[in-house]
Amino acid sequence: MKKLNVAILGATGAVGTELLNVLESRKFPIGKLKLLALEVGTTVPFMGTDHVIEEASGEAFKDIQVAFFAGGPISKVMAPEAVKAGAVVIDNSSTFRLDPDVPLVVPEVNVEDIDKHNGIIANPNCSTIIMVLAINPIHKHGELKRVIVSTCQAVSGAGNAALEEMMTQYREVLEGREAIANILPVASLKKHYPIAFNLIPQIDVFFDDGYTKEEMKLVLETRKIMGLPELAISATTVRCPVVRSHSEVINLETERRITRNDARRILSQAPGVIVQDDPAEQLYPMPAYVSGRDEVFVGRIREDTTVPAGLSLWVVGDQIRKGAALNAVQIAEQLIARNRI
Repeated sequence: MKKLNVAILGATGAVGTELLNVLESRKFPIGKLKLLALEVGTTVPFMGTDHVIEEASGEAFKDIQVAFFAGGPISKVMAPEAVKAGAVVIDNSSTFRLDPDVPLVVPEVNVEDIDKHNGIIANPNCSTIIMVLAINPIHKHGELKRVIVSTCQAVSGAGNAALEEMMTQYREVLEGREAIANILPVASLKKHYPIAFNLIPQIDVFFDDGYTKEEMKLVLETRKIMGLPELAISATTVRCPVVRSHSEVINLETERRITRNDARRILSQAPGVIVQDDPAEQLYPMPAYVSGRDEVFVGRIREDTTVPAGLSLWVVGDQIRKGAALNAVQIAEQLIARNRI
């Protein structure tokens, strides 16, 4: 595999750090590595060498073949600059996900869309990635009619500051004090709630129809990735007091009936999926045991007897690893394999 010059924009955050871990563990063929972030001048170790953080600019992407953008509004400005400099951008922000000219890719689901890129490939929302890995194999066999998904999303998905605030709130409650909240559900809004010993049924801002921006990401991104623009999807996203890894309750209605045993077989053969489903042994996926894993885990597989053809699934995946960093690196690997870089 040929070596590529690589840049990571947002190299010091949670996704940037995980990108470095994934690049190293998968032995991605890096020639030169350039790390970009706000902490200019500080160093980050990678494979035994300290790399100095540089400032993000159009000039920084000169001679770079692949640029991983860890996320944030800076993508809107810097991604076109990186493309102009000759890089292919794999962007983890929401900026380009619904742009009809930008592929939105989960390699196990729609790898062929990589071939359509014009310099930018969007990395989907973490909850979307976790869901489509589980439901796409079912669709191939049963043809999806309707999807109802409720998520239980870890606090780390809201950033390190939210995670630190949760830990502080736990101490405050256990010491008999009031839990102070300044971040969740949305830092920029006027009202905040503690997440310790609590659930918050809001992730991102509300639209006029009562759905949140996070919920509509699941709907619209899933339709785009799977090439099903009319697929009926309803989503509810909930922030839960979990450190890492998102969980999802997914109810599916299909055109053709798929039995519980068939679903187990189909999912056990699906790339990137591990079936963990043995009620007699109380075996099912849980975020504490899935964190750090590459795969998405599926359990509690049941037939929904309220419809002629339906299934219920419990799906858990590490939203920082497969839900962000690993998926981005897999896209880059496929760019090389498909000779698109």
